[in-house]
Amino acid sequence: MLVSPLESASRTSPQSTHAGAMLSLLQIRNFAIVEALDLELKPGFSAITGETGAGKSILVDALGLLLGGRADSGAIRGGGDKAELTAEFELEPGSEALDWLRQAELQDGDSCLLRRVISDSGRSRAWINGTAVTLSQLQELGECLVEIHGQNEHVRLLQAAEQFRLLDADPTCSRELENVAARYAEWRAVEQAIAELDREAPLSAGELDFLRYQIDELEGVALKPEVYGELDAEHQLLARGGDIVASLQSTLAVLEADQTGIGVLLHQSVARLARYKELDREVANAVRILEEAAINCEEARTSLQAALSRIDLSPERFEELERSMSRLHDLARKHRAEPAGLLGVLERLRERHELAGTQQERLQTLREQRASLLGDYRAAAGKLHAARQIRAAALSRSVSELLPLLGMEGGVFELQLERDPDASPSRRGDNRLELLVSTNPGMPPDSLRKVASGGELSRISLAIKVASSAGRNAPTQVFDEVDAGIGGETANSVGRLLQSVARGGQALCVTHLAQVAVCADQQFRVLKNSTELTTQVETNLLSERERVDEIARMLGGRLSEQSRAHARELLSSALTRH
Repeated sequence: MLVSPLESASRTSPQSTHAGAMLSLLQIRNFAIVEALDLELKPGFSAITGETGAGKSILVDALGLLLGGRADSGAIRGGGDKAELTAEFELEPGSEALDWLRQAELQDGDSCLLRRVISDSGRSRAWINGTAVTLSQLQELGECLVEIHGQNEHVRLLQAAEQFRLLDADPTCSRELENVAARYAEWRAVEQAIAELDREAPLSAGELDFLRYQIDELEGVALKPEVYGELDAEHQLLARGGDIVASLQSTLAVLEADQTGIGVLLHQSVARLARYKELDREVANAVRILEEAAINCEEARTSLQAALSRIDLSPERFEELERSMSRLHDLARKHRAEPAGLLGVLERLRERHELAGTQQERLQTLREQRASLLGDYRAAAGKLHAARQIRAAALSRSVSELLPLLGMEGGVFELQLERDPDASPSRRGDNRLELLVSTNPGMPPDSLRKVASGGELSRISLAIKVASSAGRNAPTQVFDEVDAGIGGETANSVGRLLQSVARGGQALCVTHLAQVAVCADQQFRVLKNSTELTTQVETNLLSERERVDEIARMLGGRLSEQSRAHARELLSSALTRH
């Protein structure tokens, strides 16, 4: 039994466990030149067509913003104060998007509603299922919902990161890559610890002796901050002891004088006034205040007497404190610290002395750990290499089988994977990857960047997309004029390839090619109507008759019975192949 290249690609491409997401509704309000537009979509392949400049790519741009793209006030339609964009997706059970929503506590059944509003100030707000979210959250979810492929996406094929992504999109490779990254992180942490320890020059015997001297010097005097505070307070008290004692004694003399002391006078005044307090409430208030003052004076006298009895103006004690404080300040200047922080200096010196004595032992331990972790990393990198080899062989075979359909008869595509087990570890493993291609029969494959033209790169990119998505229920695929620059039978093949991408899922394609549009399950026409004052853009789902006219226009520009007949023939042929 003969097997078509498309069927072969579907069978040989690695399977994915990721279920998909279907875009069911796209609403646009006051965006670019669109005042209001509602687009209802179904599963399968949808073609978006229309005259050049009609605004077809605006739909893709709006979807890009809903998926977390950067926005500014220039996105707002002239005369409006804000742009509003909405997209609704239907999610398959077990889909990556549904898992993300569940983990983020944003799930609302099996559907997902995205909304974004861009104000004339350039600021924007976003919602997922009615809950306000950040732009990064919108981007994370967007990666699970839609893959957008622009006109120049094929240029990414020349970048190493994109080339490895082709391999590591496979679930088995992805799991092995995560393991490699984890082993690399462990190895890297020990490698950095060794480098930091190596930067610490070993201390000589003299340096160790000096360090020991500094520790001994501080151990006898370093104090806790609170103890130093008490000592400093006592020192200041003794330093000004004469003045303090004189002040205490003179105040006590005022409070304790037999005839003129404040307390005596207050009590006499209270006695004289007390007999009248029943006659006037202000007098009563004064008596109460004077009584409280008399009590306060008594308490003050008691406190002053206690303070005076505690003060020791012993010259010997003052000299002892003077020597201690002087020593502490000298050591603080020496170590460029505050006197209250000398205990912290001592702890750091002790730690440095201990580490200096064990530096070589610690280095040896770390080097042994590094060797062990490097072995773990190499083993993980080996498993990743084996998984990538299987993926590379399957993908190379599938893409090569599709190249003849894209006008490259006898073309060969090869993902050349090599492993360098002595390479410096990296998060990506030990592999070197080169994309090789031959676009002409009999020519050996060479580097993609050397032999492929821009048009060939675009077609190879499309073949890779088809081969990668065959056999899996991927997120919604959006293609923005990826068929530019091709025609003839190649255009027919591109249409069939896009049709196969949408099989079991959903694909949207902005296209100028009738051969591509006829392969779609549904076709939308974007129409721009301009007057001197306004520009209106509308999008319509075409009926069978309208679709014939649109395909006829795309074929030749002018409508005639001949062009309509040709359009009907293309549509019928595409339906038969479908």
